[in-house]
Amino acid sequence: MASSKNKKNLKNSKKNFKDKIIQLSHGDGGIKTAELISNLILKYLGNETLNKLLDSAVINSSNKKIAFTTDSFVVNPIFFPGGDIGKLCVCGTINDLVTSGCTPSALSLSFILEEGFPVKDFIKILSSIKKVLREIGVDIVTGDTKVVEKGSADKIYINTSGIGLIPNNLDISPYKIKEGDIILINGGIAEHGASILGGRKEFNFKSGIVSDCAPLSSLVSDIISVSPNIHALRDATRGGLASILFELSEASGTIFDLYEDKIPIKKEVRGICEFLGLDPLYIANEGKMVVFVDKKDAEIVLKAIKKNKYGKDSCIIGKVTGKSKEKSGRVFLITKLGTRRILDLQYSEQLPRIC
Repeated sequence: MASSKNKKNLKNSKKNFKDKIIQLSHGDGGIKTAELISNLILKYLGNETLNKLLDSAVINSSNKKIAFTTDSFVVNPIFFPGGDIGKLCVCGTINDLVTSGCTPSALSLSFILEEGFPVKDFIKILSSIKKVLREIGVDIVTGDTKVVEKGSADKIYINTSGIGLIPNNLDISPYKIKEGDIILINGGIAEHGASILGGRKEFNFKSGIVSDCAPLSSLVSDIISVSPNIHALRDATRGGLASILFELSEASGTIFDLYEDKIPIKKEVRGICEFLGLDPLYIANEGKMVVFVDKKDAEIVLKAIKKNKYGKDSCIIGKVTGKSKEKSGRVFLITKLGTRRILDLQYSEQLPRIC
């Protein structure tokens, strides 16, 4: 839920919710998701913390700040080039957690298994989870397992939650974004979505594309260590880079210029997107962190990211050009031809069940 839509966008969607049944588009991170959260979930459960809809909630407890996040994973297929649902669940939760600048402390892990699910596949998933946990030095400390009748689920669903501690002098939030900030990303976009496409039977592409799925806690640690002027962090998952930037511009009430010729996209990824009529700007990533930093520290941060194994292809992709007169934010794509195109939320995700 936290990575869906920001508060302002949710308010604007209230008049448009007329659906009588839940559709796939209500869970894919687009406009329909915003309508569902605004008109149903926040209507009954909203509060000061939840209404901010950050990737990781920040909770003040005595003299410490605690980051807390949760996520559910229903990816199809469960095994894909570059990873599986096990690797994905840990990386996705860790990446949401560290957008607050915290040091991850512990994770929970819950499984919903379908009757008849092969034990050998479950072992592969558990092994993937263990491998990522060893890399990041975080443990699973609690969890739950349920088994449902055959046909009541699609093989396996996973829910994970995470907590971490935030230094008292650290305040990273979309609301800190200001005019002049530089926007960075740690590598090529749309690789996760393209790899999922390649793994689906209806497409069955033969390509060398692998998911960018990766835990970015070390990357964020490197970023924070070199600059006290990191204003916002966000991992560009559902909805892709464009949707994430739209959310951040709305939350901060600022205008972004995104440079098309600076956005890293691998040729093979671009080729698949063009063949299928998909826009890579709106395709999910699972190992890409968008960074907003004061312009005076941009080069220092970029240099630090490039030294990390998950940031070798990092680059500057845009800047914050000013405050929006409408106070609702705006994102412009500066095309290779020099024209300006407005980026907005899509009605629904191009690829369902991507994470």
